Amino acid sequence: MTSLHTLIQTLDDWMQADSFKDYAPNGLQVEGREDVHKVALGVTASADVIEQAIAWGADALLVHHGYFWKNEASTLTGMKGRRVRALFENQLSLIAYHLPLDCHPEFGNNKTLLDQLALPGGVPIEGEGGLLWSVPLNGQFTLDQLAAQVGSRLDRMPLVIESSRAPTSPNRLVVCTGGAQDYLSKAQFYGADVYLSGEISERTTHEARELGVHYIAAGHHATERYGVQALGAKIQSQLGLEVAFFDDHNPA
Repeated sequence: MTSLHTLIQTLDDWMQADSFKDYAPNGLQVEGREDVHKVALGVTASADVIEQAIAWGADALLVHHGYFWKNEASTLTGMKGRRVRALFENQLSLIAYHLPLDCHPEFGNNKTLLDQLALPGGVPIEGEGGLLWSVPLNGQFTLDQLAAQVGSRLDRMPLVIESSRAPTSPNRLVVCTGGAQDYLSKAQFYGADVYLSGEISERTTHEARELGVHYIAAGHHATERYGVQALGAKIQSQLGLEVAFFDDHNPA
């Protein structure tokens, strides 16, 4: 057992939350009971994940996608009101880390995705704060083989946009998980001939073809399942708390 205050202080220190200018508050978003024995983990604080956490008896829910995003309605009504009411009624704290969990060099989404894909040698690109990672491939895979490995490791076949201007066996992969399709031109700037992220937009297809960079859209949810689990493992080993990951399948 630990106190909620100690848990948040520890997580904020690990995640260096104050060093990020983010789209939502990082750290404690909804305060529940003071004593924490069990921490539920999820990608997004959806109603389904909250229900699973409550059924398991969690004291806190730690996610990548929490609430109170910039430009969203600030009122606790409708869907968000029902979610927050469930948290309060069950004294379940909500803790969320967005960009800090994308970028962390030990258990960030980019780092843990590359671990899951069994792609060694990945490093954060200098000057990007951990948001973009570069991996030397040196032609060891064809694009089709790389896509097949992504599909096998993530249990979700990616959407692949092939560029006739890029080599069939790519030499450098750049990765940014989640909804980072608009960093494709940055990936090209850093020498990528294949770029992997989560989502795809209509414009992405044309950009990939014209910039000479293959694009692999592997799913926003699918690419961001692993950071929060790695962070949970650290909580378990360092603080002795019980943790469990609850998935809410999302094909996007």
